[in-house]
Parts: sequence; C-alpha cells; structure tokens
Amino acid sequence: MRLLHLGDVLGQSGRTAALEALPMLRDRLSVDIAVVNVENAAHGFGVTAKICKEFYDAGADVLTTGNHVWDQREIIAYIDEDEKLLRPWNFPDGTPGKGDYVFKTRSGKKVCVVNMMGRLFMDPLSCPFQGANKLFAKHKLGKNVDAIIIDFHAETTSEKMAFGHHCDGRASLVLGTHTHVPTADAQILPGGTAYQTDVGMCGDFDSVIGMKKENSVRKFITKMPTGRFEPADGPATVCGIYVETDDVTGLAKRIEPVRIGGRLKGSWPSA
Repeated sequence: MRLLHLGDVLGQSGRTAALEALPMLRDRLSVDIAVVNVENAAHGFGVTAKICKEFYDAGADVLTTGNHVWDQREIIAYIDEDEKLLRPWNFPDGTPGKGDYVFKTRSGKKVCVVNMMGRLFMDPLSCPFQGANKLFAKHKLGKNVDAIIIDFHAETTSEKMAFGHHCDGRASLVLGTHTHVPTADAQILPGGTAYQTDVGMCGDFDSVIGMKKENSVRKFITKMPTGRFEPADGPATVCGIYVETDDVTGLAKRIEPVRIGGRLKGSWPSA
C-alpha cells in the first residue's frame, strides 16, 4: 500500500496550502490512505468541525491531533460524532473521542491509524509505550490489519526515537509531530517500520514554529508577556511523509519525505 501523512497544519496559511495540495498528492502518488494532523488548523489552536469537513472534502481519510485538540471548545461535543477525528489514545478513560481507527481502503485493505502523545515536557498522560503494547495486542500487523500508522505527538527527539524502536516490526509507520520542524532522519528501522522523528508542519516557515516571529523573539529577549501568538501568514510549505508497504507483512519497503511550496527546499519521492 501507499501511505501519506501530512504534518501539523498551522493556521490559515498552512490550511490553504494543505487543502490545495492534498488532491494533487493523492492523485500523483496514488495513495491508498491520506492522514493529516490538524491540531493547529484553527488559527494555530485546535480544530473545528468545519475545518474537519474541508479536509475530508479535499481527500483526507483520517485526522490526527495532539495537545491542542481541545483548544476550540466546540470540538468536545463534536469529536464523538466523528470517529475519523482522533485525539491522543493515552488520555484518561472517559475522555471524549478515541485514539485509534481502522480505515478500510477502496481495495478493501484495513489500515489502523493511531494517535499517541508523549509525556516529556507534555501533559502527564498514561504511558505511551505500554499503550502501544495494548494496541498491538488488538491490532496485529499482517493479520487483522494490513498497515498501522502511528502519529506520535511528542516534544523530545529522544522520546520519539525510543518510541519508534519500541514499535519497530509491529507498525508500518511511526512518525513524530508537534515540534513543526522536519527532521532529516527518514529511515526504515531494522525490524521494518518506517520512521521519521518529526514530519514537519504545513505552515509558513518564515516564523517561529509557525507563529509570527516578532512576538516570539521579543519574549525570548525580554522574558515579558507579549500577548497571544498569531500564526504567520506567508506562503506555506506542505510537509509530509510517503511510505510504501509490503502487501504480505505490512512492513515498510520505502519511506520518503514530501515538501512542496513555501521557503523550504522541496522534496518529492523519486521515480
């Protein structure tokens, strides 16, 4: 199968670029499933039902989030109605929504998409490593599901790397989100899991992780409050990851970054 995952969509600029790029990416890469992280899509903070619909209409199959999932209060009532909009799996029992979803492709293949959140410098949720073990007991790669994608929303590279190795051989793709800067370590781990520490964001990179740079720089210099951060609104780069899997095992055969538009150097899967 061919898998596509786009990184954190940030604000109007990132949203516009991702919505415009998604139909083209689906067509040119012939992907079987497209996943998009939308936790910063609503003016940099959270997501709304309207934005979810826009992404579904553009070709997204499943949407993931992270620590900003509840920033738009309307999503609390909506998320139980939309099983394809995920919040981190390791929130406490009773939290609205769910953290995993099995999507059936047009060819009948089953892809399990998981949203998990790290704990270093993040909210103290339940252990993502033990949570992954529980998920793998339920979703078995190459047996009852044909692919497993895990969006690991975490702050530190060490926790992301450790989590990738923990899942190696049991997931098709483990990718990091949250820090918004694409890393250069796209690889297939020894056990066959495709991995990248951070896929990057869909947003304006003439910024500080997607926010207007002036307020961020001023805060670092003065250590004083600077008011609400605003998303940068220049041309956005769409960052994502493309993976091809083996039809029998569900493990990865190929992983390549995707970067189009904006300020960053472009990257496109080789022929």
